Amino acid sequence: MPRFKLTIEYDGSHYRGWQFQREVPSVMGKLMDAVKEVFKKNDYELYGSGRTDAGVHALAQVAHLDIDSAMPPYIALTRLNELLPASINILNVEKVQPRFHARYSATARSYVYHISKRKSAFGKDFTWWVKDSLDVKAMADATVHFVGMKDFKSFGTTEKEGDSTLVKLEQLKIFEIDDSILIHIVGSHFLWKMVRRIVGTLVEVGKGKLSDEDIDLFFRQYSDIPSKFTAPPSGLYLERVYYPGDTIEEEPVWLMNITSH
Repeated sequence: MPRFKLTIEYDGSHYRGWQFQREVPSVMGKLMDAVKEVFKKNDYELYGSGRTDAGVHALAQVAHLDIDSAMPPYIALTRLNELLPASINILNVEKVQPRFHARYSATARSYVYHISKRKSAFGKDFTWWVKDSLDVKAMADATVHFVGMKDFKSFGTTEKEGDSTLVKLEQLKIFEIDDSILIHIVGSHFLWKMVRRIVGTLVEVGKGKLSDEDIDLFFRQYSDIPSKFTAPPSGLYLERVYYPGDTIEEEPVWLMNITSH
């Protein structure tokens, strides 16, 4: 059966996340509706590279679709986009080998979190306006504590009880551009709410309310304190999913797209 790789961008503001859920709007659910209409088939399998929570956006989510069809990818791209709402857009469709898996073939994932230093008439659903003055240098200095193979049990939870909370962070960098602060994070995978809790913790460092010693303690022993600082989903973007042969970017790939909101 042919396997198609789909690269998708979406505004997650009005969805209950990527994953299909009955009776609530999801990005995957909208895509499934479009697939059924375009291909006129109910026999197919659709897998995403991973879940995004309610209100979280994606600049390049990846999914694979197994469906018995000879439709050329460029035709599928056009027809699917014609049926999808304006908040969801497929960037690319390509045929891939059957061994490719959107989730299990991924080697890393990157997220960008957008913090605004000022109120914006257009930014409520796409950024987090932090009213307090932030020491961005202190936040940047604190990132060193998160990079590497660490136990992030204080910063996120697993899908199943007993699953490992070890995660390898490849990069964690902060960029300050005009009135925007962008937190760029690259890792092997991420626990539920992990990125938002890291962001919230860094913001508390920027406010002067948490220290390097506090962060070290969160890694040495479990603490529920980071959960209290979970950043809102509005500023979070799944930026890219990496596969074998891809080069990890040193800076946010979609920098201008984010700061333009």
